[in-house]
Amino acid sequence: MPAIHGGVERHVEGLSKRLVQCGLDVTVYARKWYSPEMHTDIDGVQIRYIATIHTKHLDTIIHTLLSTVDAMRRKFDIIHYHGVGPSLLSWIPRVFAPHIRVVTTFHSIDRKHQKWNILARAMLLLGEWTACTFAHRTIAVSKTIKQYARDVYDCEADYIPNAVSIPEPTENSNEIRKWSLTPGKYLLMVSRLIPHKGAHYLIDAWKMLKEKSPELVQGTKLVIVGDGYYTDEYVDSLHVSADGNHDIVFMGFQSGETLHQLYSHARAMVHPSDNEGLPIVVLEGMSYGLPMLVSDIIEHRDLIPEKHQQFRAGSVKDLCKKLAAYLRADMDTLQAFGEKHKEIIVGEYEWTEVVSHTVALYVEEQARRNEHIFATQ
Repeated sequence: MPAIHGGVERHVEGLSKRLVQCGLDVTVYARKWYSPEMHTDIDGVQIRYIATIHTKHLDTIIHTLLSTVDAMRRKFDIIHYHGVGPSLLSWIPRVFAPHIRVVTTFHSIDRKHQKWNILARAMLLLGEWTACTFAHRTIAVSKTIKQYARDVYDCEADYIPNAVSIPEPTENSNEIRKWSLTPGKYLLMVSRLIPHKGAHYLIDAWKMLKEKSPELVQGTKLVIVGDGYYTDEYVDSLHVSADGNHDIVFMGFQSGETLHQLYSHARAMVHPSDNEGLPIVVLEGMSYGLPMLVSDIIEHRDLIPEKHQQFRAGSVKDLCKKLAAYLRADMDTLQAFGEKHKEIIVGEYEWTEVVSHTVALYVEEQARRNEHIFATQ
């Protein structure tokens, strides 16, 4: 914290600040290298920086181990692990600090992400099992993951989705004009540039569309926002694929006002991912009232069930076809898509219900702990 990368990180920041507002004492364990600024307190959330080894495969697990030991030493009431990677160590407080209640959030089936090697995938698979086995309560951020936990691990997870705030789109466009972008004249993708997010499908589909129907893309740009995560070779391959296409704009990581303007003025947003939990970036696009075009993975279908707003996952040809339809559509049609998306966010994915359910879960677990202590005494 402050979270500048990653959906899980933004979720933890948003949740922890609101838990403090509900009267809870919250500590978040952080890594010094991960944020440009160090804080001991952010809006009442205590931040503790714990050492780690900054490498792709050891960074998270060592940080989680040392953070777990520190949390046990401080005798917190609840330790909440986010993600199946950190949850790999959720057994430690169950064994060595039985007075602490353990909660895990199953954000995504991470072992399916292409960036991991065989050993890492095996460890993530084990992390799924520990998240569903050792925690007193397991939270699933999507109905798909809830069903997966039940079918694979016989775990009755609590469904508490990710959430986003409802923003007020801005009329300002000074920041995006620095990139020669015109409001309403670009399609937007916001994502970490890692293979399973599918940026390569989008670039190939854009190039195919330019070949087939150059008049459709005339004056319109494809904007890709985000950077890699231990995926330099993949990022390089994307730039090579886009070479010579001056209407494909790589903006790298963006935040704050620039990102706010990008969301506010995009014609539509595309999310071509092969694998997700509950993608916060899609929720963010929907919260801005953007018309979304998403791959037809089940996590996207749960959010956006309309077939004409989906394309076959991994199919460049189908994505090209749907991009053409979005560029042919009039603005009234696209605006109607976006308004419906925003209604979904307001109805199901705002913070109020998410925080309320999380606090209730904590309170229930604390009550069970106290009952157990009373019974054993």
